[in-house]
Amino acid sequence: MGVSGSGKSTVGAALARRLNVPFADADALHPEANIAKMASGKPLDDTDRHPWLDAVGEWLAVHCDGGVMSCSALKRTYRDQLREHCPTVQFLHLSGSPELIAARQAGRTGHFMPASLLKSQFETLEPLEPDEPGITIDVDNSVDTIVETYLSA
Repeated sequence: MGVSGSGKSTVGAALARRLNVPFADADALHPEANIAKMASGKPLDDTDRHPWLDAVGEWLAVHCDGGVMSCSALKRTYRDQLREHCPTVQFLHLSGSPELIAARQAGRTGHFMPASLLKSQFETLEPLEPDEPGITIDVDNSVDTIVETYLSA
């Protein structure tokens, strides 16, 4: 989980390879209307996200015994919605400063999420709470270090 540009897809794919489990990117489950809205520079609201999160949750339910999904899951309520589908889901919050993430986004091409929405993502972000299963890892580490740190925890 984390804001756009935090490395969710890269880290998620590496973690899935390491665990030898399926990987999916929640971005692929967005309805066309959500993609068009974000591509036009408008942030999604909770109404936009609800059916998308249900689709992500359905994938998690099928893969509850082993699978990795990259998903922003920015708010506690979004993560709660995912846990309704798969109560054992654990979260890896990829955390970084707005400056670091903005620099990463500046070097990324071909993604529908414009860098102009980064501020709204940070404003929406609710970090993991102590009672939520998962850990937070700084993205200013290598992918291998992030994966190893997560697996060690």
